[in-house]
Amino acid sequence: MQAEADHRELKRKAEAAREKKAAFGEDIDLETFRSGSKDLERVKRLAELDEEEKRTLLQAGVLPTEEGRSGSFVLMDESVVHASSKAQGVEVMPLKDALKVHEWLKDYYWKGVSPEADKFTARTYLEGADGYFIHALPGTKVSAPVQTCLMLKGKGVAQSVHNIVIVEEGAELDVMTGCSTSKGVERALHLGISEFYIKKGAKLTFTMIHNWSEQIGVRPRTVIVQEEGSTFINNYVALRPVKSIQTYPTARLEGPGCFARFNSVAIAHPGSELDLGTRAVLSGEGSRCEMISRTIATGGKVIARGQMVGKARNVRGHLECRGLILGEGGVQIAIPELEAYVPDLEMTHEAAVGKIAQDQVEYLMARGLSEEEAVGIIVRGFLEVGIRGLPENLKREIDATMERTDMRAI
Repeated sequence: MQAEADHRELKRKAEAAREKKAAFGEDIDLETFRSGSKDLERVKRLAELDEEEKRTLLQAGVLPTEEGRSGSFVLMDESVVHASSKAQGVEVMPLKDALKVHEWLKDYYWKGVSPEADKFTARTYLEGADGYFIHALPGTKVSAPVQTCLMLKGKGVAQSVHNIVIVEEGAELDVMTGCSTSKGVERALHLGISEFYIKKGAKLTFTMIHNWSEQIGVRPRTVIVQEEGSTFINNYVALRPVKSIQTYPTARLEGPGCFARFNSVAIAHPGSELDLGTRAVLSGEGSRCEMISRTIATGGKVIARGQMVGKARNVRGHLECRGLILGEGGVQIAIPELEAYVPDLEMTHEAAVGKIAQDQVEYLMARGLSEEEAVGIIVRGFLEVGIRGLPENLKREIDATMERTDMRAI
């Protein structure tokens, strides 16, 4: 009875939040987008997808062969078309199926992200969105990543997604998510709710590669809850043109001795607006956090936000955001914030915005490179600094993504 009453109250609040305007950034009219298809056919293997779909997966860093992967999950519009696990101790399944299998999952469902946070979370809640459920059992250590893909296939659709990842005590898990758009889809919207729960002594490395098309709106909402001695590494890569992205993942370091690192690299092409932020609340004694951001504006707008909130003794944190403006029309805005509520802590930040140094370009040109080649090398080096401490296999994936990005357009 209490659960039903709680659901009714959340639904009431979500319906009220659905009418609110966006607090900042582009105020997208949700009524102009229809819901995505929920009845696309499932496949047993990703190799069964058609050639165009496999190319789209590959562009987002998702391997259709599934080689070197411990599991795979693909959502097209709002249809789960594939879910599988090849690793013992790791579950990969649609969230709706997981809620039927695991009664205890309701204790995590919509507990990190509030349905009433804004109209995007409200719509996702009210539609009962599906997504992936990934669960690493206690003590499980998996070297190969689980790969997931969230693909937009329908024109003018709003894709609502709800994901939950739980890494149990002492487990270690890598998850790679590629987001992409099918050929010919010009206007659409992605709404992605993700809740990550990392238990005592566990580690989650989460890598997100955005590969949308030019008229796509992207509104992910993510909360990470960390217990004692846990580690969370987040890598975010957005190199291709997109209409607008607004993301602000929040890590709650609740247990003592937690560690979180956020690495972000992004390029704002002409017509793009990227509002990229990260927030960490360090309430566990002795917890540490690092936020590293590297962004380039080639005619678009970048807002690089970062906020650290220190609420416990002996916490340490560093926030660093650096941006380049290449060419005319680009805009870079850096907003680093530190909040301290106890005396015994140390948090620092640095922000810098500028251009490529001409002497660096001339140095490389003197060694036989063209100006275009010199700029490309400098840009790649600038972006690569933003991804620190990656496992070698994940570094190769990101390097491949950068190689697929045409530096001549920068």
